[in-house]
Amino acid sequence: MKQLENKVAIITGGAGSIGKTTAKLFLEEGAKVLLVDISEDLLREVVNELKSENVEYCVADVSKSADVERYVKEGVNLFGKIDVFFNNAGIEGVVKPIIDYPEDVFDKVIAINVKGMWLGNKYVLPKMNEGGSIIMTSSVAGLLGFANLGAYATSKHAVVGIMRTSAIEAAPLKIRVNSVHPSPVNNRMMRSIEEGASADHGEDVKKQFEASIPLNRYAEPIEIANLVLFLASDQSKFITGTTQVIDGGMCAQ
Repeated sequence: MKQLENKVAIITGGAGSIGKTTAKLFLEEGAKVLLVDISEDLLREVVNELKSENVEYCVADVSKSADVERYVKEGVNLFGKIDVFFNNAGIEGVVKPIIDYPEDVFDKVIAINVKGMWLGNKYVLPKMNEGGSIIMTSSVAGLLGFANLGAYATSKHAVVGIMRTSAIEAAPLKIRVNSVHPSPVNNRMMRSIEEGASADHGEDVKKQFEASIPLNRYAEPIEIANLVLFLASDQSKFITGTTQVIDGGMCAQ
């Protein structure tokens, strides 16, 4: 039997590399999937790429409560229930020290990466099936400090607080809540951070990041997706309230 047979999943940040890769894996494992993102064009591209009758999309700004409430209702209306919520949407902001960091960018990072996570749990939990699973995307930057990524690191630390509180509150319904903490991932977000750290020298920045990881490479989106699948499945049904680190040894140093 497939690991997510007859399960319904909502994935925010569904047009990004981790969201898209996880959706493909979920579909292969028998789930029905609603992808959520702010760009309809990108969502259409992903849905066309996935080529499945079991995937739909909903355009939403995760930092706005009306949009979050709408995508939750859409998931229930389309598929009848919610078993898995991959609360994944996030942005990187800019690469600048705190003393130079633009306040408007800080506010946007917090709105999406913190309020968006909080709103997602707020509206999904009342509609989620007993025994469901919520997986929240944090980062190694939610466990460690990173110079020049103050807004991002702040937001990813906050995800842990939302996750742990949600795990305690959801436990009576046997709903599990965990966070995943990737090291740098080989995707668009890291290209943006690399270029932001040193314009036109992104490859050099990438090598510096890789040197800080004992396994000496970035994670691939499929590796994150495999961890998310494990947390979504019944194989992890006694795991809740945890920070699941997937970082090639980065936090061990």
